[in-house]
Amino acid sequence: MSGFVKLAIDDYYSDSNWTTIINKYWMLAEKVSDPRVQGWFLFDTPLPTLAMVIVYLSIVMVIGPLWMTNKKPYKIQNTLVAYNAGQVLLSSYMFYEHLMSGWWGDYSIACQPVDYSDNEQARRMLHLCWVYYFSKLSEFADTVFFVLRKKKSQITWLHLYHHSLTPFEAWLLVKFIAGGHGTFSNIVNNLVHIIMYSYYMVAAMGPQYQKYLWWKKHLTTLQLVQFFMVLFHSISALVYDCGYPKLIASGLILHSTIFIVLFMNFYMHAYDKKVEKPVDTTNNNNNNITNGHNKCNGHIKENGEANGQIGNGEVHANGVCANGYTKSKKCNNGHIQNGYTNGHAVNVTDKEKTQ
Repeated sequence: MSGFVKLAIDDYYSDSNWTTIINKYWMLAEKVSDPRVQGWFLFDTPLPTLAMVIVYLSIVMVIGPLWMTNKKPYKIQNTLVAYNAGQVLLSSYMFYEHLMSGWWGDYSIACQPVDYSDNEQARRMLHLCWVYYFSKLSEFADTVFFVLRKKKSQITWLHLYHHSLTPFEAWLLVKFIAGGHGTFSNIVNNLVHIIMYSYYMVAAMGPQYQKYLWWKKHLTTLQLVQFFMVLFHSISALVYDCGYPKLIASGLILHSTIFIVLFMNFYMHAYDKKVEKPVDTTNNNNNNITNGHNKCNGHIKENGEANGQIGNGEVHANGVCANGYTKSKKCNNGHIQNGYTNGHAVNVTDKEKTQ
């Protein structure tokens, strides 16, 4: 490794241009890549994968939201049910193939090298890794559906990070290490995705099925367990020496640690909030402000617009105010006299989990 670092430093201070340096390192990478994938579609260079990720991010972060600005959210219930059902079937197929390609048989849980031979089982695992790569590209649709349904709150940084990173990981898997110790994370991921996409399929079927979705919180817990399993399994490849690249094992450890931190942060923000007690909403016809989850920090107008409407930091109330003080006077038996409310807006939404 020290020789490789010295070579990199020498190249940095050399007179060679960046194109020459990149070509040199790419030729070195080709020497250690899996010869069985030479000439495979999308696997000569990582540039097509990079291009697809850039296009994906452009669509879901810029083009899509702009295009949807003046449009109503699309009702794509049948599409969502079909898509999630397809992902359940695909994940089930890959889970089964991982078992049959080694993990149910002679793979060692402690440390397993990559089999680069042309025997039937090794080829089966290679083909499976290729399918796994394309499954990660298909998951771009998760975010596209959020855009079409105007679910902006669900397009989190964690969601985008996850969907942008996994295609590169899968590409490296096929190109260099199609099999062995690292595929443990794939089989665990397949199992989690069977459960996760089953949840989303039922959720897309309509509100009458909501009573069956009480286990949403446990789904995020399962995702955390997944990354802890991969973390400890990757550490074992550093403890035991079976020929599996320790650099790859270290990368898996870093990857798992990052996702543990991100998912823990998501979990705390999504589930560790105290639920506010709702106020009585029996007097809606008297133009009361009835949403106990919105304490408004802004101007209150006596003769404003529709009751309780929040707009640009203001609450336009046409009637009775909830409890509290105004800037200049108290509310007289709950009626607005003049001034500002003393409070802040709290808008709690139920965010879907990142896949």
